[in-house]
Amino acid sequence: MKTKKGKKKGPQKTPKTFDEPLDLKNAPHTFVIHRGLSSPYLVYLSRDFRKVMEPFTAINLQEKKTNKIKDFVSLSGIFHVSHMCIFTRSEKSLSMKISRMPQGPTLSFKVHSFILAKDVVSSLKKQFVEESSFQHAPLVILNNFTDEGNHTKLMAQTFQNMFPPLNITTIKLSTIKRCVLFSYNPATKLVEMRHYAITVVPTGVNRAIKKIAMKKIPDMNKFEDISDFVLKSQMLSESEFEDEESNVTLSQSLKKGNVEAGQSGIRLRELGPRITFELYKIEADLMTGEVLYHNEIVKSVDEILKMRKRRADKKILKEKRKKAQEENKSKKDKLKDEHKIKTGNKQFTITESDKRLLKDAEEAIDDVPEDDTEYYKDEIGEEPEKELFENAIKSGGRKRPHIPKFKTKSFKKMRTEPKDNSQKNNKERGHSRNNKERGNTKFNKNRKPSNKRK
Repeated sequence: MKTKKGKKKGPQKTPKTFDEPLDLKNAPHTFVIHRGLSSPYLVYLSRDFRKVMEPFTAINLQEKKTNKIKDFVSLSGIFHVSHMCIFTRSEKSLSMKISRMPQGPTLSFKVHSFILAKDVVSSLKKQFVEESSFQHAPLVILNNFTDEGNHTKLMAQTFQNMFPPLNITTIKLSTIKRCVLFSYNPATKLVEMRHYAITVVPTGVNRAIKKIAMKKIPDMNKFEDISDFVLKSQMLSESEFEDEESNVTLSQSLKKGNVEAGQSGIRLRELGPRITFELYKIEADLMTGEVLYHNEIVKSVDEILKMRKRRADKKILKEKRKKAQEENKSKKDKLKDEHKIKTGNKQFTITESDKRLLKDAEEAIDDVPEDDTEYYKDEIGEEPEKELFENAIKSGGRKRPHIPKFKTKSFKKMRTEPKDNSQKNNKERGHSRNNKERGNTKFNKNRKPSNKRK
């Protein structure tokens, strides 16, 4: 078969199924959504946070106002989602919730301030954003999470578990291009989040050679030869290239002049966003459940025991109601099935006489049509006329018998009384009266002329 363009349309190929490796499946994935009052800044902040969590997040996740949190929880098992981050805006404040899927715990934070990524990048003198740096997960750096409280340990553990773990023996240094910093201040109880891009620069080398090694085009306006550029490298301005204070020895060789077992400097360039938040509540379950920690409210042991008892009673009552609903549903289904069986037997019962009629009809249909001329010879003893069976021969033999359908016809009741012809008689009488009153001009000689026209 050919299409309009003349190409042959062959058999369609089945799409190839691609199975992800176990490392990608087991890696923590995240959903980042926003709720509450609509605000353009809230949408931009959620997008920037998705960029931080790349590549193990739904960067183009489509959410609507009608979507509920249960909808995202139901999809978490299919897409191997382990954490969900929710930004919620109210009339008074902005909050951020990080919950472990699908059973909790949930950490609620109060956002004190934030700066979007576009504002951070525009404030820098040298803007540096590479799309290739978002192809791998960032490095997590936790600073000053040494408080004795269990809530700080849980907070640090959740931040660490949101990103995939790094194996030091098998990791490639070329994949580490970003880092996320979480810094905790025990005095103010604030957490500051920063997002940086990592670049490695060779050290201990002439400044001019560094530029050539990093594939930067130098400004040769002041020099006559390349030798002058290499020998007189002190004439270069500090703004063109700056030495880094931190130097490390590399275990693997990298690009741009970074050799194995050589000295290199690490440079951090901020990508954004900046978020400053504070922990105020920890819940045991997903968005609900027992409050394990609260920043402002502190309850006694008796109050905690009473709350636990109330929750246990509510849980038992909920289970009882669920069981009662299931039992009622099963009873209704049984009654429906019984009703269907009772009503169905009356409609589709076949008696013995109906079975005989059906068998006779099948036998009549299966019979082979007989030759009418031979039958006529055997019974009468004479040959029939040609015109008698011409139509039967042309049609291919005798037609199959008609099997009537088993349907009852509704006949109208016959009228025993004659029709009422009173209306007809009344019309005739009225017609005759009008004629008498009007009269006929030909035969009524005594008719007086009308006085309407003068």
